[in-house]
Amino acid sequence: MSAIQMDDWRDVFGHAEPYDEQVDGIETAIDTAEDGGFTVVEGACGTGKTMLALTAGINLVRDPDSDYERVLVLTSVKQQLRQFEADLETINANLPDDWDPVSALTLVGKADVCPYNRENAGGIDDENVYDRCDSLRERTRDLAGEGGATTAEALAAEARSQQIDLAGSGAGGASASYLESAGEMSPYPPTMPEYDTGGADVEFCPFYARFLADLPDDGDPAEAVPFDLTETGLLRPDDLVAKGMEYGSCPHSLMGVLLGHAEVVVGNYYHAFDPRTTSSFTGALLDDSTFVVCDEAHMLEPRVRDLVSDRVADTTLRDAEAELTRVIQPVEFDEGGGEASRHTTADAELVRAQLADADVGLSDLKAARSFVTDLREELDRRVVARLDREHRSWRADLTELNDDEIPLRDPDTPQPDELTEWAERAGYGPADWTNLPSVAAVVARVLNDAEDEEKSRAVEGMARTLASWFHRGHTEYFREIELERTWDDTEPADSWRRAYNARLAIQNCVPSGVIGEHLAEFGGGVLMSATLEPLDAFAEVTGLKHLQEEGRPVETRTYGLHFPGENRESFAVDAPKFTYDNRGDPGDENRTRRMHADAVCAVASRPGNVLVGMPNYREAEWIAGVCDERLDKPVLLDESSADSTTESLKDEFFAGDGKVLVTSLRGTLTEGVDYRGDRLSAAVVCGVPLINTASPRTRALKRAYDETFGDGFEYALTVPAVRKARQAIGRVIRGPEEVGVRVFVDARYARGSWDSVREYFPETEREEFQPVSPDMLDLGLDRFWSTRG
Repeated sequence: MSAIQMDDWRDVFGHAEPYDEQVDGIETAIDTAEDGGFTVVEGACGTGKTMLALTAGINLVRDPDSDYERVLVLTSVKQQLRQFEADLETINANLPDDWDPVSALTLVGKADVCPYNRENAGGIDDENVYDRCDSLRERTRDLAGEGGATTAEALAAEARSQQIDLAGSGAGGASASYLESAGEMSPYPPTMPEYDTGGADVEFCPFYARFLADLPDDGDPAEAVPFDLTETGLLRPDDLVAKGMEYGSCPHSLMGVLLGHAEVVVGNYYHAFDPRTTSSFTGALLDDSTFVVCDEAHMLEPRVRDLVSDRVADTTLRDAEAELTRVIQPVEFDEGGGEASRHTTADAELVRAQLADADVGLSDLKAARSFVTDLREELDRRVVARLDREHRSWRADLTELNDDEIPLRDPDTPQPDELTEWAERAGYGPADWTNLPSVAAVVARVLNDAEDEEKSRAVEGMARTLASWFHRGHTEYFREIELERTWDDTEPADSWRRAYNARLAIQNCVPSGVIGEHLAEFGGGVLMSATLEPLDAFAEVTGLKHLQEEGRPVETRTYGLHFPGENRESFAVDAPKFTYDNRGDPGDENRTRRMHADAVCAVASRPGNVLVGMPNYREAEWIAGVCDERLDKPVLLDESSADSTTESLKDEFFAGDGKVLVTSLRGTLTEGVDYRGDRLSAAVVCGVPLINTASPRTRALKRAYDETFGDGFEYALTVPAVRKARQAIGRVIRGPEEVGVRVFVDARYARGSWDSVREYFPETEREEFQPVSPDMLDLGLDRFWSTRG
């Protein structure tokens, strides 16, 4: 690579001239990171945040006086991931001629880079790719490892020779069929090759065998990479697969080696905050030589909360119980003698050996099975009691059931949960909870050895969650039963399991400690989004304030829209607050609904595509019906549905003449979607999209935030809701030539009151969204659009 000095960041910057905001942001980020700190940036669309962050990070990596070795980019939105890739290519295209390209790697899951899975070949598909890959790798290592039947080099050659044999065995000399992916052909067949051990044919992965063959006995595993990373620039997933196909080596294994050597690694929040991902894959990136970039950082808190919460499904408990039984029974049969013992003696010996090595007794396995059996029965009892109380005729019509949650304590009062108290009354003590992980480890080893298949077992996930259940506190964590609407025809017609997947869930209500701990592992970095205000609240809920108190500097910057002001108009309509108390149910005729409907139709009747954001899908359905009756434009309604359906709806919206797209502000169409150019002429938001405050989980969240930050309603509910609304409005103006209207409809956006949300806007945005009365909205819209020709 080429070394640079700190003040040469302009050589890294990918464009001819930076914006003033970029100059300030880059230099602030560099200075702050050199002191081990973080820069928090709220920047409106067009600020150039991705280039800002990449320039600062790459500059530090290439500065010979800096300790930084890599940039780790984390984003929760695929479109933003693509933006980082595009900016990396722009940087590389404009580096000084004598510089090496910036080496970069995009991280994805195993399913995205496994050649067999990508082509649905070799018996691998999305359903089994992880377990089957683990099993094939284990078999490959057994065949080629110390004391194995052959070598990794010989296995790769065996796979190639099987292909040659196929070519010569067909009638008339049929040509060979090679596995192809990412536009490249591999040297291997599309079927999984097998090795004859003399007693059995054992499947193995030829790509993994080639990777093992290339690994040096000693030294850097990067020597197994058959190409020079410093010459490749950015490696997208397809690029990596193409390289793997060309050289016959495992793309995922290559990714695991390369992530420690690339100057920039682009991934998602899992790669830094998910305990299982960091422990098995990306942990080496979490140190003080890494400059971290958290993009879409307004989602950091909710995404990490979900990652560090634990759940165990009813079906997992069932499978764990069965796995325990499969390990217990051979020993029971063997001790009982008779015909059964002759068929199970080998298994019994395997179980006894593993128990002895782990210092776990058969009685521990039996106690664990009894605990899981009784726990599942208690779960069943509680679900039935809930349905009998809330839906008395549920057995007659399971289709009427919706998602639900059953709290296991009063959400407003931190105290031990009812399931833990039930276990104590049933005679299960601390050891029954805490012994589960060691018991699960033995069960997994026995089953994997007995079945010659390396895979994750249900008992392991069950043990991990139940151990957390016992050890976690009761203020920061909330325990409940989640009921997710599904359908399983294999269950009895009158069983709730036919309609529901039930999970025991332990929710991490306040993830600020976990976020702060992980951020502290990095040397420094940038956290950025278009919607982070108020920044002091963001610093608290992400643990940055605690880091600051410990001496790590935290600098904040807010950059507004710098596109021509005459290209946009912004209104905060002083209509009645769109709360349930004011609006009632959809279909009710009242002043609140009339005024909001009038405002939406006024905006939507103007030229071009219009996005309408409502607090929830129920209200979205209502306003879509109103628009359909009153407007000439086609009206598209987004509903809570599969990603493919949403994508089709988005494509329909972009095609042809102007339309109205109505969605929930808690859906996927109001953030992370590219409405560039003339794809969107206006966005209108009705109400403040607060989550359901009656939900037990929400009440527990608020109570935990009361305890931690002093105002749970503001931190847990109001601030995230305002960010959702601002994200939707921010879809309109995405470039200097774009023209559009942005409208908030609700008095809380328009004027000060006890529940006003104007204070949560940055100052520049408060100035732009001047209040307007409902009867003046039409006049304002006419005035703006008349000037646009």
